[in-house]
Amino acid sequence: MREYKILFTGTVGAGKTTAIGCVSDAAPVVTDVRNSDVSIDKERTTVGLDFGQLTLDNGDRLRLFGTPGQARFDFLWKILVRNALGVIVLMDNSRPDPLADLAVYLDGFSEALKTIPCAIGVGRMETHPVPGLDDYAEALAAKGRVFPILGVDVRNRGDVILLIDTLLMQLEADMGRDKE
Repeated sequence: MREYKILFTGTVGAGKTTAIGCVSDAAPVVTDVRNSDVSIDKERTTVGLDFGQLTLDNGDRLRLFGTPGQARFDFLWKILVRNALGVIVLMDNSRPDPLADLAVYLDGFSEALKTIPCAIGVGRMETHPVPGLDDYAEALAAKGRVFPILGVDVRNRGDVILLIDTLLMQLEADMGRDKE
């Protein structure tokens, strides 16, 4: 059995804690506290990390870590991304400027994203369809990046598994290129 680390990051309220809890084999460890930031309309927020794990069919285990969403915790982002197999960025399309939010995470993880794969999950698209997935792709291209972008509902186990599978497929594709 091998163990791998996947990091979930993204804006406050994008659903990192929910996504990890949705797929974790056991109740996740969370570091949520009462929110004291009046600019965030949320009762509780993550201030340390979330942790869960998912056992794959072959017995390998994915250790799922979630970051706090606030940029003031970016020092934790740098710690938590160490030794990660890949990064999943969750975006909340109901926020005032989700494309600017995306830029925060692309910049915050820029060093890591030079060497590890990334998948972007965009939530709340059913109620906030703009920006669309093509707009996200254009924002990525403007930063010289190409990552898979999927509309997701982080409460849906199948959607979260699809994000994880998308990330793992990138790794398999990269390993295939290394053998050529």
